[in-house]
Amino acid sequence: MPKPTKKFPPAILKRAKKIRLLLMDVDGTLTDGRVYLMSVSGAGAAAELKVFNAHDGAGLKLAHLMGIKTGLITGRNSMATAQRAHEMSMDFVYQGRAKKTEAYEEIQRQAGVTDEETAYMGDDLPDLPLLDRAGFAIAVANAVPEVKSAAHYVTQREGGAGAAREIVELILKSQGRWKAAIPKALA
Repeated sequence: MPKPTKKFPPAILKRAKKIRLLLMDVDGTLTDGRVYLMSVSGAGAAAELKVFNAHDGAGLKLAHLMGIKTGLITGRNSMATAQRAHEMSMDFVYQGRAKKTEAYEEIQRQAGVTDEETAYMGDDLPDLPLLDRAGFAIAVANAVPEVKSAAHYVTQREGGAGAAREIVELILKSQGRWKAAIPKALA
């Protein structure tokens, strides 16, 4: 992934430097927002297909290896999301949460962090309450205008296209730990 071309304002670096917990939405943030449903013959049901970005996965795995806790809070229940979160060694996976605030607070208690030490990344209106609380509020490039307005930072990359990887790199660089992280990157 190419280096971001823009320089980060000191206020963004100051926020990112404090982050110990990175939380995010799934659909539209870790995916491009599309949900594929396929009919399953004879089962009277539909199978779901989600597409995740390999760069996001590598970035989130690297965050884990560097001691940054990560997690998902999403309104949908999905076996594909649970599987991907497991593959990325995510610490917290909360699905089926139409209102995300309770999950956010529970995760913070378990992680032992404050709002100031929490980053949250989202793309749509249900993410606004968490963006308002997080010490580092992040909108993906293709987020709705209200989310972009609430964010401290808007990624260069769109949801499902490396935005999570971009944020992990920003956080680790702000903490002076990026060079130490590079050798830990695993395939």
